[in-house]
Amino acid sequence: MKVFFTLLISFLSIASFAQNLSLSSAAVELTKQRVTYDPSYFKIDYPNGDVPATKGVCTDVVIRAYRKLGIDLQKEVHEDMKVNFNLYPKIWGLTSTDRNIDHRRVPNLMKFFERHGTVLPKSQNPEDYKPGDIVTWNLGGAITHIGIVIDKLSSDGKRPLIVHNIGAGQVVEDCLFNFTITGHYSYGN
Repeated sequence: MKVFFTLLISFLSIASFAQNLSLSSAAVELTKQRVTYDPSYFKIDYPNGDVPATKGVCTDVVIRAYRKLGIDLQKEVHEDMKVNFNLYPKIWGLTSTDRNIDHRRVPNLMKFFERHGTVLPKSQNPEDYKPGDIVTWNLGGAITHIGIVIDKLSSDGKRPLIVHNIGAGQVVEDCLFNFTITGHYSYGN
């Protein structure tokens, strides 16, 4: 029986690693599409709604990468917020859910990942950040940001690279430690 559980745990660890590597690959694939940074409010379909393919913000990178893996964060976040609205931030003066935008807000994704994913350590050790991990930052003031750790390293080989959209579209950059890290998560594995 012990051998069975050891094998099961090994299999789940391999499956978890494969899921994270897939998210990393999905994020890198997104960088091939030209996207203009556009934080506008859009009315979108539900479920599986998306803003126009040529537009987006940092959260859209995460949403689109997960969608490539068959995970609809629009639906997942909306359903969790409907039942647990009191647990989500009220930064925007919300009194009810809005399936057009709730999943496109970094603090809401942070709360969702805290509730349904794995909260990982926030550190200054690059080895703690694995492909497929989600990282959030404070850019200063109340400006939040989110990106995906990928399986490529900085030119000096010391830090994992990030796929994000901070204004120049969906890009790969060496920016893990450029801002204050506010969250580090794994989800979907």
